[in-house]
Amino acid sequence: MEYIRAFVVGGLICVIGQLLIDLTKLTPARIMVMYVTGGVILGAIGLYKPLVDFAGAGATTPLSGFGYLLSDGVRTAVQEKGLLGALTGGLTAGAAGITAAVVFAFLAALLAKPGDKS
Repeated sequence: MEYIRAFVVGGLICVIGQLLIDLTKLTPARIMVMYVTGGVILGAIGLYKPLVDFAGAGATTPLSGFGYLLSDGVRTAVQEKGLLGALTGGLTAGAAGITAAVVFAFLAALLAKPGDKS
């Protein structure tokens, strides 16, 4: 049942993104920024945590989950370190994901054959 909940919630998040691409003139970059910002806002006001508890990876894997991770990291760091945590908490919480993205992008760049699209 956990897999079904994750699939449905993650799928709905992706469907919303696809509808935004198809039905609006928003660029994919703006939609991605909206997802991350939405995750931060929903995490900051406490609405994203119940979704994560319900859907697990279906809520943490999309970009909105990254925004939630940033807001949760900032909240935790502010409680532990005070105002300085507002500057360091997001990067500390997201360090593993950011590092993985950089490493895999580097590996893809090593393996890919660069060239023009002509």
